[in-house]
Amino acid sequence: MTTQEIVSKLWNLCNVLRDDGITYHQYVTELTYILFLKMAKETGAESQIPGEYRWDELTAKSGLELKKFYKDLLGHLGEHGAGRVREIYQGAATNIDEPKNLEKIIATIDGLDWYSAREEGLGSLYEGLLEKNAGEKKSGAGQYFTPRVLIDMMTRLMKPQPGERCNDPACGTFGFMIAAHRYVREQTDDFFDLGVDIVRFEREEAFSGCELVHDAHRLALMNAMLHDIEGPILLGDTLSNFGKQMSGFDLVLTNPPFGTKKGGERATRDDFTYPTSNKQLNFLQHIYRSLREDSKARAAVVLPDNVLFADGDGEKIRVDLMEKCNLHTILRLPTGIFYAQGVKTNVLFFTRGRTDKGNTKEVWFYDLRTNMPSFGKTNPLKAEHFAGFEEAFEAEDRRAVQDERWSVFSREEIAAKGNSLDLGLIRDESVMDYDGLPDPADSAGEAAAQLEEAVDLLNSVARELRTLMGAE
Repeated sequence: MTTQEIVSKLWNLCNVLRDDGITYHQYVTELTYILFLKMAKETGAESQIPGEYRWDELTAKSGLELKKFYKDLLGHLGEHGAGRVREIYQGAATNIDEPKNLEKIIATIDGLDWYSAREEGLGSLYEGLLEKNAGEKKSGAGQYFTPRVLIDMMTRLMKPQPGERCNDPACGTFGFMIAAHRYVREQTDDFFDLGVDIVRFEREEAFSGCELVHDAHRLALMNAMLHDIEGPILLGDTLSNFGKQMSGFDLVLTNPPFGTKKGGERATRDDFTYPTSNKQLNFLQHIYRSLREDSKARAAVVLPDNVLFADGDGEKIRVDLMEKCNLHTILRLPTGIFYAQGVKTNVLFFTRGRTDKGNTKEVWFYDLRTNMPSFGKTNPLKAEHFAGFEEAFEAEDRRAVQDERWSVFSREEIAAKGNSLDLGLIRDESVMDYDGLPDPADSAGEAAAQLEEAVDLLNSVARELRTLMGAE
């Protein structure tokens, strides 16, 4: 049984819970509680779990006894568990009311082909389940899940290296850090070429994140554990003073939440130069401030269009970004790839300078939005769609690239446009071609001449009629 088949089987279990009124997202969270116990048994990691609350104890019970035991298990592990176990189960509570439904879920999980799952990687299985949840419109979880092909592309271009500290300040289910971890493993032959201290660093410190939503944080912890990542994943608000502890990073990869703070209040971070109620502008400030000032620390960030042109504090933040960092590339993304159809997004790529002044000399733009197909569930974004952009991005001489989607604006040109970065879009073929139409002034002149001729003709006809009537 392949990982995809196991994911489908697990996902179909959600139908069992419909009678209990459980949502798709609640189902994935509920499944996390149960899967953790089974996966701990399969990976030989049950030493983290008290003997009386392990998988075999769960499968040995049924009916009301099982329901009561399961509730006790959640409470005990959330209050008295050790390390990551306690983090995963903290505040856990079940929404399953019918014991028979709980029994069926446990029995199905116990009967899966776990040998195949281990061979393909339990982390891949769990990621597949999270992706399934994000792709289900009714789950409302798409906000937590950036498309895998976009994550992988951003990671490839940023090239995380062994020994670097990587972070996602709005980590959702930890997808960006999983991709960064996977990239380093692939580039080092599964860490084979690294020393013991670096291997420990990669496992315990290299990949970190912060998440505000408790359920998403729980999923992130589970996802990290199944990929053998023990780095800190904080539960808190990056845009509050809590977020000030996240700094000194070599690489940031993220897709922060969009919108404004509730009630329109400004950020509570007292270290932001330009406090605003706009979340994405505040995340942008946090990100470039969190990078090491060594001319190597870098970031790739998904942000909506309004960050590129918002005036007031928006312009000041863009100027501050271009002063402190080399904002070298902006990718204009297609619409409909993950947020609502009308939400337009971009990826900003920048590198922190050693100084706070004059780091951006020019900004390159790649338009992957105009004249592109409509993306969605039936036509998903694929890796090959990024091929042209990746070639342009990594070209030794960017000016030698022959691609109409690729353009550059100097810092002076950007300043002349009021520091707006809403640039680089090519001609939209769907818009009417106005070039072949006559000049409006010429058209008006021709119309006046034609009208004058018509009046002369009418006058001539009138004279002829009067002459004829007089003759009679």
